[in-house]
Amino acid sequence: MSEKMFFKTRLYFTGIVTIAIWSLLTWNHYHGGVPSHHILAREDLPEISNWWGGLLIPLLTWFLLYRIQKRLINNNDEKSQAATFPINILYGFVGALFFGMLLSAFFTFGYSEIPGYMLIGVFILALFFPIYRAECILGFVIGMTVTFGAVLPTGVGSIIALIGVVLYLGVRPTVSYVTSALVNIVSSNQHKKDR
Repeated sequence: MSEKMFFKTRLYFTGIVTIAIWSLLTWNHYHGGVPSHHILAREDLPEISNWWGGLLIPLLTWFLLYRIQKRLINNNDEKSQAATFPINILYGFVGALFFGMLLSAFFTFGYSEIPGYMLIGVFILALFFPIYRAECILGFVIGMTVTFGAVLPTGVGSIIALIGVVLYLGVRPTVSYVTSALVNIVSSNQHKKDR
């Protein structure tokens, strides 16, 4: 995919997301008012209006799609060649979108313990998959926007992404190195016994 084509894709996708968030806010406004959410669902903490999503979601979408584009261009060996669009970006976005929607659904229907387990599960997944990437953050935030607005999912998604970076780029290589060292020690001891 060429840079010009990706720019058009960014523009169209950001436009669709902008129309969707403003449609949701307008619908909320005429059907009981735009909700606000307390930080950490605690009444003693400040309340954040979902109106902020009308600004945050389009800007976040535009920025994260730009990060995806830059990653694709930087991963392309020959700069003169057009960057291809890997399907794993789509998988990451859709997976995070469904994760955010499922998390929101469980929270909405009163199953408050399941989202906690889901978050623990996502940290285990972070050892095997790069959940910190832009497409995952975008999918997660969009998936939770209808229930929680845009600000709180953006904050939670940023924290999950930071933990995901540490797990995938720090803990995972360390565990892999220690495991391979132990396997080498065991195999060399086994080889000495066989002699």
